[in-house]
Parts: sequence; C-alpha cells; structure tokens
Amino acid sequence: MKAAVVVFPGSNCDRDLAVAIEDVTGTAPVMLWHRETDLPEGIDLIAVPGGFSYGDYLRSGAMAARSPVMRAVTGAAARGVAVLGVCNGFQVLTEAGLLPGALMRNAGLAFVCRNVALEVANNQSIFTSRYDAGETIAIPVAHHDGNYVADDATLDRLEGEGRVALRYAEPVNGSARDIAGIVNDAGNVLGLMPHPERVIEDAHGRTDGRRLFESLLAAIG
Repeated sequence: MKAAVVVFPGSNCDRDLAVAIEDVTGTAPVMLWHRETDLPEGIDLIAVPGGFSYGDYLRSGAMAARSPVMRAVTGAAARGVAVLGVCNGFQVLTEAGLLPGALMRNAGLAFVCRNVALEVANNQSIFTSRYDAGETIAIPVAHHDGNYVADDATLDRLEGEGRVALRYAEPVNGSARDIAGIVNDAGNVLGLMPHPERVIEDAHGRTDGRRLFESLLAAIG
C-alpha cells in the first residue's frame, strides 16, 4: 500500500500517523508538504493528520482546506483514492467539502484530552472491516473543536446510509447524535476525531486503533 501523509504548518501528529502506517503496512509513507500540487504516482491512501494547521486561524482546518495540496487530494478522492482525516484532518476534510457538516467548539468550551469509549457503528467500510459491528473500543481524543454539527436532514441521511462509522459511547464534546467519525457517500473518505494512531502497539497500553489501519491494508493492500 502506497500512502502519503499531508503536512501543514502546525501539524503535530503527522509523524505519529506515518509511524502507524509504516508499522502496519511495512512501508513508510511519503510526507507531502502542503504546497505540493501533485500527488505521488500510484498513491493508495492519503492521510490528513491532527494538529493545529495554520494555527487554527479563522476556523480549525479552514486555511488548510484551501492549500494547494488539497486540490490534488480532492481530485484523488473523486477518483476513489482512500482518504483518512484524523482530528484536525477531519476538520480539514469538512472545510474542503469532502465530508458534510462542521466541527465546532466543544460543549463546555474545554479542551478534551483522554481515552474515550467508542461504538463501531458501521464495520462495512474499508476503514472498519476488522472491527465487529456494535463493538466498544477505546481510542484517545485531543481536541477543542470536535463538536460535530449538521442539519437534521444531513444527520438523517448519514444514519440512513450507514455513513456513521464511529459514535461516542459516553459524553465527550456535544457532537450531534454522538457522531465521532463519518464516511463520504462513496465510502472512500473517513473523518474521525479520535486518534487511532496513538493506540496501535502494546507500548501504548491498547491496540484498538491498529485494526483501522489493518482494515485499510486488507482493502487496498
């Protein structure tokens, strides 16, 4: 599997994501600077990491979504290339229009940084096939703007089409219908607020995030 990790000014989880991808796939991803306008040939996966791209100016992810590389990412997603956005990456994907809705300030206006319980709402995607439907897992979050919002029609559509990948199984940030992660209508783009790359090996204390990367490897090799 040939992967690339996008790097913006202010990204701080890009190397964590790269390490996780290499650990599971055996191949180090390309680190793709935000000013690049072209993607590597034959790319299978584009990962948009967490952090504080452009210092979260204007809105979290708003400036990153308009960087040169995101035009190439948007084109690749339209061709069916897998795209994974974690935390700030989820914010970037919504701002770029690759996923519906928006990520707003957490309920309670506090930064949340801890392990949280999640329910696997859909295990039929390329990102979640190694999980059991309804399974409860624990993955850490670290965000200030993780409160997912969308209008009722969008939320109904996401649920009706099985596009809610993960739900919070406990109160975390006020997200509508406890949504923690969603996929696009084609199923090749996933945005999620929890950080699966932080729980992939025994040294992390848990390995619940590892199966997300194993799911991708099984789907696109």
